[in-house]
Amino acid sequence: QLQLVEAGGGLVQPGKSLRLSCVASGRGLDYYALSWFRRAPGKERERVACISKDGRSTNYSSTVKGRFTISRDSAKNTVYLEMNNLQPDDTAVYYCAARNFILMYAGDVCSKIYDYWGQGTQVTVSS
Repeated sequence: QLQLVEAGGGLVQPGKSLRLSCVASGRGLDYYALSWFRRAPGKERERVACISKDGRSTNYSSTVKGRFTISRDSAKNTVYLEMNNLQPDDTAVYYCAARNFILMYAGDVCSKIYDYWGQGTQVTVSS
């Protein structure tokens, strides 16, 4: 069983940066594609970034492209989300999720279904 634990959220002013981390335990992440999602109050869950199991391919939503960067460190069994130029609309609970690459279509970076989820970390952008 894979457990995911996010960290790094907090209160930040507009224009500032945060880096979220998602540490896995129970098994390694080498066979998993990973994504970050967020859910803002009153809004549907949004997938913001995906990374392939080998880290070579990424995908971003149009709302964060150019500001957010997803990366992974196999040695640390961790996936990161670097968030720059944060804006109030980025306020949300951020979740990481994992999908076994064997269950994905070849070439896909993102999946419609994820097997494992973290508990989320709150990011609040406010002056």
